[in-house]
Amino acid sequence: QVQLVESGGGLVQAGDSLRLSCAASGRTVTDYYMGWFRQAPGKQREFVAAINWNTRAYYANSMKGRFTISRDNAKTTVYLQMNSLKPEDTAVYYCAAHKYTLVTDPDSQDYWGQGTQVTVSS
Repeated sequence: QVQLVESGGGLVQAGDSLRLSCAASGRTVTDYYMGWFRQAPGKQREFVAAINWNTRAYYANSMKGRFTISRDNAKTTVYLQMNSLKPEDTAVYYCAAHKYTLVTDPDSQDYWGQGTQVTVSS
């Protein structure tokens, strides 16, 4: 069992930056690929980025350049640094975990956090 708790969301203006955190706990957390997904109102949940134990990062093509995922193994925390935010980045951002392999399908994740709201005003 893995527990995920996100934090760091909020209301920002277009062009601002925000860093989200996902604290993971449970057995063998480091066996998991940790990822970020987001879901905007009326839209499907989509993959943002993921990172493995060796800190190799993967991004959705549309997220490259502005978003950076990182992982602090000592604290079992995953971060999502978001820069130059746009109103279309407004969504609930979720942390997720999948054991051993990179999976970008939201329906195939093993564990989810409760989500954190990010709202970007124009």
